[in-house]
Amino acid sequence: MKLVSWNVNGLRAVLGKGFLDFCAGIDADVISLQETKLQPEQVNFTIDGYEMFFNSADKKGYSGTAVITRVRPLSVTFDHGEEVHRHEGRIITAEYEDFYLVCCYTPNSQDELKRLSYRMEWEDSLREYLCELDKVKPVILCGDLNVAHEEIDLKNPKTNHFSAGFSDEERGKMTELLAAGFVDSFRALWPDRTDAYSWWSYRMKARERNVGWRIDYFIVSERLRSRIKRAEILHEIMGSDHCPVLLELTD
Repeated sequence: MKLVSWNVNGLRAVLGKGFLDFCAGIDADVISLQETKLQPEQVNFTIDGYEMFFNSADKKGYSGTAVITRVRPLSVTFDHGEEVHRHEGRIITAEYEDFYLVCCYTPNSQDELKRLSYRMEWEDSLREYLCELDKVKPVILCGDLNVAHEEIDLKNPKTNHFSAGFSDEERGKMTELLAAGFVDSFRALWPDRTDAYSWWSYRMKARERNVGWRIDYFIVSERLRSRIKRAEILHEIMGSDHCPVLLELTD
């Protein structure tokens, strides 16, 4: 099974930048999107052979996720946890025969870590949710998780130590998640690969210079580790400040 995840930074915008051609060419079984920034009534396209599920934020033009799948899920649910986590369209869970797919757009801690306390609540709630799912069947968590876990995962770790996405607190929550029985699929295959990033600032020609961060992931249950066939960052795909990431599992 081939799965792709991409923070498109506005689905309507990326539709004008070859998104449908990308979907046709990548030939994925499931494409998960983050930061769609639209409401369901604004979806004015279809993709042959695929079903589409959208979770939109209450606030228009903000956040949002989507799962585009040619394998019909057994069930699809939206959001997770307490009411506080259910207004920004950040989670879609699609249940398949032998795993749960959780498409996730993790809240950014913002400048000066203004939203860090909420982010910590989110992280604990999400980890609890994933562990409960994992008791039933394996889990594949994908999306923009808004954290570079280790120094190898961003170009300039020393100057970003207290920045949103690389604070000790955020990195610690990723460590807790992995310790709870999950695997970073990219690092499982490429433990030492450097200069492998999935997000670049629009400023200072960051993408051209490859001054980036790896904040987009496929995190899988430990018992799926042996099925990881391919884990890649598709850095050549343009259209957003993020690029897609890919996971392929053996049958």
